[in-house]
Amino acid sequence: MIKVYGMSLSGNCHKVRMVLEALHQPYSWTEIDPAKGETRTPEFLARNPNGKVPVVELEPGVYLAESNAIICYLAEGSPLMPADRLLRARVLAWLFFEQYSHEPYIAVARYLCLFHPDPPSQRALLESKMPGGYRALEVMEKTLADEPFLVDGRYTIADIGLYAYTHVASDGGFDLSRFTAIRDWLARVAAQPGYVAMVGP
Repeated sequence: MIKVYGMSLSGNCHKVRMVLEALHQPYSWTEIDPAKGETRTPEFLARNPNGKVPVVELEPGVYLAESNAIICYLAEGSPLMPADRLLRARVLAWLFFEQYSHEPYIAVARYLCLFHPDPPSQRALLESKMPGGYRALEVMEKTLADEPFLVDGRYTIADIGLYAYTHVASDGGFDLSRFTAIRDWLARVAAQPGYVAMVGP
């Protein structure tokens, strides 16, 4: 059985849970709280020297870190990852977009609002994340205005990867009310078989 070490309220960890649930893959979940230093212990650093969640143990002593690498591994050979070479590349392009153009703004803004020990002191940094976050949402909106899902008109890990932080973007102060296509897409993702909502630990 796959073992997941993660934080339930983390979008990066939630991606992994969503893929496992969608594929009906048995797994165990160990809740890790970075705020309590649980990612800096020798035991955890032996699993991931970078000291971040999520990490999965695929078999005894075999670990894989980085959320998008994990979901690519898990989705291999399933409908969530296209077999066609170009379509696979397009899925990967969205996952790279998520990590470079989306997560650094939307996920960081959420962290500053929900998890930083002194959110008011971070007001200037939070405001600096707004333009980049809205640019990322506009890119998604443009694609989703014409397509039900991000790649090839069907549900893939591209959708899961971007859903994770987009559906909680309001936690960081982003207003999704003007993004009609994104809101419709969020509802389509939530209607997928095996969908699991983000919950607290």
